[in-house]
Amino acid sequence: MSSAVFLNELGVVSALGSGHAQTRAGLFADQPGGLHENDTLIAGRTLALGEVRTALPDLSALPVELRGRNNALLAAALEQIRPAVDAAVARYGAERVAVIVGTSTSGIGESENALRMQADEGRWPDDFHYAQQEMGTSARFVREQIGSKGPAWTISTACSSSAKALMSAARLLRAGVVDAVVAGGADSLCRFTVAGFSALESVSAARCNPFSRHRNGINIGEGAALFLMTREPGPVRLSGWGESSDAHHMSAPDPQAKGAIDAMQQALQRAGLAPEQIDYVNLHGTATGHNDAMESLAVATVLGGQVPASSTKPLTGHTLGASGAIEAALCWLTLAENPEQCLPAHFWDGQADEALPPLALVSPGERAQRPLQHVLSHSFAFGGSNAVLALARS
Repeated sequence: MSSAVFLNELGVVSALGSGHAQTRAGLFADQPGGLHENDTLIAGRTLALGEVRTALPDLSALPVELRGRNNALLAAALEQIRPAVDAAVARYGAERVAVIVGTSTSGIGESENALRMQADEGRWPDDFHYAQQEMGTSARFVREQIGSKGPAWTISTACSSSAKALMSAARLLRAGVVDAVVAGGADSLCRFTVAGFSALESVSAARCNPFSRHRNGINIGEGAALFLMTREPGPVRLSGWGESSDAHHMSAPDPQAKGAIDAMQQALQRAGLAPEQIDYVNLHGTATGHNDAMESLAVATVLGGQVPASSTKPLTGHTLGASGAIEAALCWLTLAENPEQCLPAHFWDGQADEALPPLALVSPGERAQRPLQHVLSHSFAFGGSNAVLALARS
């Protein structure tokens, strides 16, 4: 049995749009798009947010506990790969197809709206069920949509959630437990997350400015990405991964970057790659003081300062539990549907923080100097949960 694991099909929706064409156009544009101003989530404050503005599937015919924006985002991503998923279920059998989804919000937004009605009117909405906010609802929704009877679970480890979903899928496939996995993640905008990060003084009102000396916080975003993963050859291979848990602090990363360095080195080792073989790094790049300092140190230590790198969060916002899958999707498009060999740009003010190790941040319009073959994608979460994916063009 082959140990190679492939990302055969991709469905993605984010602030950049829905599907490959819209996402690719925004990813390689000369000017940043994606984010929009929003004054509805925090009273008296206008914020740049990565809001999905494309129409989402109507879930009103489903059981109430499966409705909600998080699952609608998953449905939008699933629609794009549904023919291939249906074919996989038919080919392998429902028991041999698994579902693994990462999320951090699930249906919290629906609970917020329901609690507001309860407080104002003394009754719960007819279209509300507590199970909407259960973390397991995400995987249950996808599983029931595709008719899978294989293993299914949701991972919620903050911003590393959906990167870990892809790793878990790879383990199932390599162990021969299943023959196909629908894996990825989703998160939806809600007051809870925006208010929480605002309380940490980690939210920027304007488009975020990663690795700048003027960086002052993140933009919250939403979206979903789902992959059909199998052992059958596909356009992109999940060649390696690494994960660690340094538990340095509840919300701040280890300033010495020990956990991030460990995860990067694991990913390289598992993929059988030397540092100089990496063609591009999708940085976690949150534009917070602590993360950018830690991550620049990790990249400089493991890869040096010459590998092209960028944070795509100024385009999508930080999609929290979905970020690992969405940024893997951006890497997938960079490898598989990019004949011009464009690199995702790093949009910032160009004012480097001299206290940080310098990185080769990608300028708009920049192209790879050699054929893109191997990329890394970083996800560094609260609690020191670190995840790094190594992707390779097949």
